[in-house]
Amino acid sequence: RRVVVTGVGLATPLGVGRDLVWDGLVAGRSGVRALRREDIAEGERGWAQMTVRVGARVPRGTRPGEFDEKRWCDGELKGVAGSGSDESTTIRPAVGGGPRIAPFTGLALAAAAEALADAGWDASRVTDEQRNRAGVAIGAGMGHVADLVNAGALLERGKLRRVSPFFVPRILVNMAAGHVSMAHGLRGPNHAAATACATGAHAIGDAFRAVQRGDADVMVAGGTESCVDPVSYVGFARARALADPAAMTPRASKTKKKDKDIYNGSGEDVTEGCTDDVDPSTACRPFDATRAGFVMGEGAGVLVLESLESARRRGAIPYAEIRGYGQASDAHHITQPPSDGAGASRAMRAALEDGGVRPEDVGYVNAHATGTVVGDAAESRALATVFQERYLRGELSVSSTKGATGHLLGAAGAVEAAFAVLALSTKTLPPTLHLETPCPNAAPAGADLVPLIARVKPGLRAAMTNSFGFGGTNASLVFTS
Repeated sequence: RRVVVTGVGLATPLGVGRDLVWDGLVAGRSGVRALRREDIAEGERGWAQMTVRVGARVPRGTRPGEFDEKRWCDGELKGVAGSGSDESTTIRPAVGGGPRIAPFTGLALAAAAEALADAGWDASRVTDEQRNRAGVAIGAGMGHVADLVNAGALLERGKLRRVSPFFVPRILVNMAAGHVSMAHGLRGPNHAAATACATGAHAIGDAFRAVQRGDADVMVAGGTESCVDPVSYVGFARARALADPAAMTPRASKTKKKDKDIYNGSGEDVTEGCTDDVDPSTACRPFDATRAGFVMGEGAGVLVLESLESARRRGAIPYAEIRGYGQASDAHHITQPPSDGAGASRAMRAALEDGGVRPEDVGYVNAHATGTVVGDAAESRALATVFQERYLRGELSVSSTKGATGHLLGAAGAVEAAFAVLALSTKTLPPTLHLETPCPNAAPAGADLVPLIARVKPGLRAAMTNSFGFGGTNASLVFTS
């Protein structure tokens, strides 16, 4: 069956809400910043041991565009499972609320609620049969590492009996999908992928297959992640994967400065813990000659996928059609891709073949490019293998949006799939931020990597998004207008 995207929900370091995030992305804003002590759950103990202190957190608060932790993690879900006509009058307690909900699950709940509302899914009007034919596929790459750290601390102190009875439900990566299904009464397939940084793309691809072959009519699909914590940071830093401003090349136009937080206008110093030379917001530099690793971020992206027949029956207006899904393994190394990007190119070709889409039909690729030296170059070579002269001459437009959001790990593939869908629906290409000095090994001289500034592409009719993860896993999705 043909499968279309009818809803989009986003919670990212650029804010919470599809329009806010997309507008910020197109405007060239960055959600990357220096971390503060209050960003770290372990407080001073964890902060003192962090070797890198730059990240991309979803803004917290109760104002529009902020992630309301009390609403999504502490037991009150307003306007989710009721009539939807007046959010203030519809309150349903979160299933297993309060201390049972970890931040990555709360972010998924927020994004899923927006996506379902955007798709016009009114819980008060759907039938039992529709609920039985609607499912969830939301994955996470890491779960909630901080809970594991806290349990380890209790073990070390001989206080293991004080571990919360909700410890296991909080850390399981399938709990985001479980809570979304319970909050919205979705009784179809319930699935969670966990494939590192390809998780979101795999979850969407698996949901696509479920609708395509008739296992469900509607699937709420995506990825989520929240592991801005010292142990996760130090682990990636030890693997030499993180961008460290202290080791990066300064830029005259991008130096440390006192700036205003775009969400609260406080004018506070947002560069605590960074060098005097490098503005932390520029630390993620995909395809650039000065790139030195990725920036850890958190967030969630959720799409509502449904059969074209279901969308027509409901009167839903699709953003795009999902046409192809491809997967491949590098079978090479636990963290690094092969230099020729062979696994990535196989995944891209598989997605194109799956959807019956020709390489020359694709006008935009949202690249996985995280800002690592090896990864960006390998993906560039894979793009050249699949798209050949169209990529090398700039006929195919490619951008990485991680300079704006950071690398959202398990959520990255879903958020970037949403960006590809929005690029198609608005005919607008989001920019590759901080691409000032293209690297010859990752940015061929004639390639169009949409540097610094967004651009309209009126004839855009097909887009691809790539996601690659540790363990050598690769996933590609193709969407068409």
